[in-house]
Amino acid sequence: MKISKHLALCFLILLFSFQLTAQKTTDYVNPFIGTHHMGHTYPGATLPFGMVQLSPETDTILYSYGKGYNPKTYEYCAGYQYADNTIVGFTHTHFSGTGHSDLGDFLIMPTTGALKLNPGTSEKPETGYRSRFSHERESASPGYYSVILDDYNIKAELTATTRCGIHQYSFPSDSDARIILDMNYGIYNYDGKTIWSFVRVENDTLITGYRQTRGWARTRYIYFAMSLSAPIKNYGHKNDEKKVYNGFYRKFDEFHNFPEMAGKDVRAYFEFGNIPGNKLVVRMALSAVSTEGALKNLMAEASGKTFEQIRHEAESAWENELSKIRIKASPEVMKNFYTSLYHAYLSPTIYQDVDGKYRGIDQNIHEAQNFTNYTTFSLWDTYRALHPLFTIFQQQRTADMVNSMLAHYQQSVHKILPIWSHHANENWCMTGYHSVPVIADAMMKNIQGFDYTEGLKACVSSANYDVYDGIGDYKKYGYLPYDLSGNAASKTLEYAYDDWCIAQMAKKLNKQNFVSEYEKRAASYKKIFDPAVGFMRAKHSDGSWKPEFNPMATENQGFIEGNSWNYSLHVPHDVEGLKALLGGAKKMEMYLDSLFIMELPDHEIHSEDINKVGIIGNYVHGNEPSHHVPYLYNDAGVPWKTQKWVRKIMNTMYRPEPGGLCGNDDCGQMSAWYIFSAMGFYPVCPGSNEYSIGSPMIDDLSITLENGKTFRLIAKNNTTENCYIQKLSLNGKELKEPRLRHEDIMNGGILEFEMGSKPIRNYFVKP
Repeated sequence: MKISKHLALCFLILLFSFQLTAQKTTDYVNPFIGTHHMGHTYPGATLPFGMVQLSPETDTILYSYGKGYNPKTYEYCAGYQYADNTIVGFTHTHFSGTGHSDLGDFLIMPTTGALKLNPGTSEKPETGYRSRFSHERESASPGYYSVILDDYNIKAELTATTRCGIHQYSFPSDSDARIILDMNYGIYNYDGKTIWSFVRVENDTLITGYRQTRGWARTRYIYFAMSLSAPIKNYGHKNDEKKVYNGFYRKFDEFHNFPEMAGKDVRAYFEFGNIPGNKLVVRMALSAVSTEGALKNLMAEASGKTFEQIRHEAESAWENELSKIRIKASPEVMKNFYTSLYHAYLSPTIYQDVDGKYRGIDQNIHEAQNFTNYTTFSLWDTYRALHPLFTIFQQQRTADMVNSMLAHYQQSVHKILPIWSHHANENWCMTGYHSVPVIADAMMKNIQGFDYTEGLKACVSSANYDVYDGIGDYKKYGYLPYDLSGNAASKTLEYAYDDWCIAQMAKKLNKQNFVSEYEKRAASYKKIFDPAVGFMRAKHSDGSWKPEFNPMATENQGFIEGNSWNYSLHVPHDVEGLKALLGGAKKMEMYLDSLFIMELPDHEIHSEDINKVGIIGNYVHGNEPSHHVPYLYNDAGVPWKTQKWVRKIMNTMYRPEPGGLCGNDDCGQMSAWYIFSAMGFYPVCPGSNEYSIGSPMIDDLSITLENGKTFRLIAKNNTTENCYIQKLSLNGKELKEPRLRHEDIMNGGILEFEMGSKPIRNYFVKP
């Protein structure tokens, strides 16, 4: 029987679609990637962008033992260390991959036997309520986590809704059941971090409460409502704080079966006897507003559902999000890609109750109008690739995130946008005003659902808050002087790029008075380039260069988390201007070659965030400032070198195993770099609507866009050896430059690569 070419093509497309959909995308996710030290991710249960991140805690490391900062704390940014062999309990809030931390709220630990109300130590877990565990009896998948607690022979299972953490504990049949509720435990904890906690036993199956903490977020409130599947038989608590005055509560025995518990160091216990069926289900709903809000969240999301029903819904929520991007690739690339996408969807996090109420930056209660409020904005990291990724994959959420930033601005007493914000607090971490490129990028890409004029107003206000981090001096001198502000050189470079973004917004809105002002500010990077040495470097207010310049060093050079070799390339908005400063395309190529092949000495690595695993030569992929750098070879006229290096980075610095990331994921930025690069392009300059072409790791990709269209990418002859582009076409038309426009993606169509093992050195190169 003869088959027409058209029918044959349709058959192949259907076959291909079946191959992609036959297995769940969640099957390719490895939540343990990056779960020790540099990765700082957690392997627990959450939903995409969920308010709850329910995960095990493996130790009780304090931020300080009274003699300054304890460096060991850094390893526990996410609460979980893969190398540990004990679990202290399970808490409901976490950050993914950050270099600093907070949270770890409302620790629950199931126990049997003698009552112990201290966590014990990892060396002697039997002295407390913690338990040993092994990875052989531990598993995790999107929306689900389970482990056997060896000391109690209890199977712990976790799943989640957006605002609720659901625990299921299977106890031995011959043991009475108990749970510990530790209200004092926290990540980056120290004596005095918990300002106050309160627990109220409403009835024998419902408990409510809250705690207030200080830390990275200085004034933080979080409330809970906890429903139990079995009635409480007996309960109590201890409070280890030293109290001077207790009022007339002395009338009661507060510590045994008294329904109110309050203090700064409360550890409660709830005993159930022998439970029929031996399973206890704990539903814990969170709210930043009130216990009433937590109860509403509990009723709306978890009431009347079994653990298995909620687990299935959680898995389906992940499958729904991940399956919008279908790929065909090698097994390792499949795992890396979908795990990276999973990481990218862990934050920012939803921060409002089901009725729309949330706690604002002014500590008042607000109600979100026509948007969903988000928090956890690690903007120094995520403006580079994570938020640009959302402009393709998550357009509605992008609008919601921008509206959340604008609400922050409106509520802020400083009248500025978020710098690094979480849980109704600005923690002021890192440099720049990088809400600006997120809003500018969304505006330039025509993301709908927020007020463009208000966006520009908020960005201008943020760029002119003179008391913040040297902005006043930056405006006065046209650069930020080193003698007036630390990390002045990197701040100048970051401010210049942010200012360029404001100029683009002003052009779009035809605000010409802002265009000239911010274009001038965007050129301030030129004032810290020293042609005598060929690098950006710190300059004093009198115009003299900071002495003792060392382009390899990170410390005391005017840069944050990077050296001059890497930061001197941080001019994403004016690569042509940078190229001219360096002496032209050939000199830029030589600069980039040197960066990748020279050796960064161990003694020049001064940051907790960086180690040799994340470094190639002197190029530091383990931290964000250099993420755009491999793509600059395109601008130097040697695109094949971009293709070579991005492939090497993907092949060596992303592995589908514990510790598989070469640095902190930083709320998804490290993962977003991989997602873009695996697709074959990258946003070197968010706000420009332009992507720089690299070398795809994926053989075939299909994106279901929110506008109903489909964008497809095909890489023919794509193998490990075939990393070089032989031909690139969009909808059948060959591209003449290594560039792709955002509109090309959103219009749908097919981007087709033909790959080979040898570079075509003059491909994309202008004659």
